Parts: sequence; structure tokens; C-alpha cells
Amino acid sequence: MLKPKFDIPPGLTTLSVATLLAVSGCSVLEPDKIDYKSAGQGTSLEVPPDLTQLPGQSRYNVPGGTVTASSYEAGQAAATTAGTPTANNQIGDVHFMRQGNERWLRVDRPADKVWGPTRDFWLENGFLLAIDQRNIGLLETDWAENRAKIPQDIIRTTIGKVFDSLYSTGERDRFRTRMERNADGGTDIFITHRGMEEVYSSARRDQTVWQPRAADPELEAEFLRRLMVKLGVSQEQSQALMAAGASPAAAAASTSNVVALPGGAPAVSLSDDFDRAWRRVGLALDRTGFTVEDRDRSKGLYFVRYVDPTVEKKEASLFGRIFGSPAPQLPTSKYQVSVQTTGQQSTVTVLSDAGGPAPQADAQRIVKVLADELK
Repeated sequence: MLKPKFDIPPGLTTLSVATLLAVSGCSVLEPDKIDYKSAGQGTSLEVPPDLTQLPGQSRYNVPGGTVTASSYEAGQAAATTAGTPTANNQIGDVHFMRQGNERWLRVDRPADKVWGPTRDFWLENGFLLAIDQRNIGLLETDWAENRAKIPQDIIRTTIGKVFDSLYSTGERDRFRTRMERNADGGTDIFITHRGMEEVYSSARRDQTVWQPRAADPELEAEFLRRLMVKLGVSQEQSQALMAAGASPAAAAASTSNVVALPGGAPAVSLSDDFDRAWRRVGLALDRTGFTVEDRDRSKGLYFVRYVDPTVEKKEASLFGRIFGSPAPQLPTSKYQVSVQTTGQQSTVTVLSDAGGPAPQADAQRIVKVLADELK
């Protein structure tokens, strides 16, 4: 059900808003209706108050020129994918890849040739960029609202934009794009979605809070398709590629289990070779909101930052709220997420920032988050 925002303009009562909504009713989003362009009109959309950005994550000003992350320099060969075939549908130098439930693009161009078009793609689709790090091949949009989910009812059509700000879907979306060099010198591009929704937190329905909602794989796939078009594939060709890859490629059954290593360290055991395990762990980190600061595929390491959800957020002081000072940011810790493989079996563990054993409680918490996403 759509609901009004709480910043009601002077002269318009809550009852008036309720009346408008009662007349307009609810609407279901058509699958192909996506419109985030209101995010790009010079100001960011209203950011839900409960969504805390990690320190240093507000903006990144990256100078021009090609900067290569350690993972780009590794030049390692991808592990064999025997027994786990990958669907590969190609137009020109753009491949739509699918293996199991994972979908991504493989482009036969170096990373520096696809970075600019991919960055422009998100800006052209109405998003602001919260993370813009060419050096590690990472883009992340700010939280934005899909205004196409708001029905074009008779009231909005008649009154136009006068009352447009009263409507809110009660949802926000954020997308992360990660690029990795593949063994053939091209670039693999992954897009992941994170969602939040506003729900009532009181019986009187006069207070709301923001809570996570499930990632939307179909929304990820649609933006992969649109990115294909930006990279030179026609609309018709992109739709044909998506249709051809609608069914997952046949793959060996994959299982994931939380296990205890010798010494008691928790880990996730995956029945995957290194190539698929590395990809699955990367997508899991992206979807669960970890900040990946760097990665070294040759060593099977992701370098991440993590916010402990058990640490209570402190509100800004009254003085700070009056003069616009932000609330204190939550503390973050740095870790290494290790993916090590023997044959067709991989093990995912959490290490300290220095590469030693991570604190047991932290390792257990992070392993559980990853295991839940890797199911």
C-alpha cells in the first residue's frame, strides 16, 4: 500500500492526504516499469534515517586514468569449471553469463574500457553514486526510490506535480556494480541489489522504521540487460539474450554448511570449485552490505569492512541536530574473507585485518551472515 511521506506541506491536513490516497487506491508495479530518474535532478532522494553509511563511504573522487587493483594485476588463470557448465549467450563482445542462480556480464574489453560507460549508465538512469572507486572496480548507488511504482491515478494526472512529493512507495533500493578482470583479459561485471522498506512500528501506525527487504534477482537481471544496451547491444538483442538465458545452466549440485575447523574456528563449506566459490562469496558480500575495500583473487582474499549490528547507534546531540551535525558513525572493523579450495570443495573463513585468526564472536557472526546468503 502506498503511503504519504510525513513532511506534509503547510495547509494540507493529514485527513486531506488520507482522502487523496483513498480515492487513488493502490497499484501493483508492472514488471518492466523502472524509473529512478527523480534521484538525478540535482538533489538526492530523502535517505531513510535508519540507513547508516559506513565511515569514508560518502563520496569518492577518483582522478582520471586507469588505476589497477591488486585483483586486476594478479593475472591468474580462473580455476577449471569442470562439472559446472556456464550458460554463455553472446552478442559481439558482450556475453550474458549464467551458472545456477548467478548472473553476470562478461565483456571482451579491458576494465578501463568499460568503467566509463558503466559509470555513465548509472548516472543516466537517475542515480547518485555513493561509492565511485575505479581503483578497485567498484560502483555503488545511493539509496533511491523507484517512482514508477507510484500509480498514475486520476488525481496525480489531474493535479500534476503539485502533490507529487506526498506520494512515497515506502521502499528504497541500492545497487552495487563490481568489475573483475578475467583470465582472458576481459572484464566480468556483477550487479547486486539491496532493498529497504518502511514499516509501521507502533500499534497506532503513527511511527515507522526502515528494515531490510530481500534482494531482487529479477531487478538485478533487468539492470544487467540495460547495461548490455549501454555497451552496444541493441534492445532486441539484449531481450533475446535474456530469454535464451532464462533457465539456469545445468550445474553440479552445490551445498553450503557451517562447519568448525580444527581449533574451533567457524567456516562455510561449499561444494564448489574455486571459480564458482569466489564468485558466490563476492555476490554474498555485495548483497549483505559489506564494504569490499580490495581483493586478491590469486590468494583467495576479500578485504572487507564490517559494522557490528549489535552496536547501538547513537543519535546526534540536540546542539548537533540544530546545526546540522550528523550522528556519530558506527565503529567498523576490518577483516579478510578467505576462499580456499581443494578440488571441488571450498572453505570460506574470516581472518583478522592482519591475516591472523579473527575474534571468535566476530567470525561466528560474519560466517552466519555469509552462510545464510550462500544457501
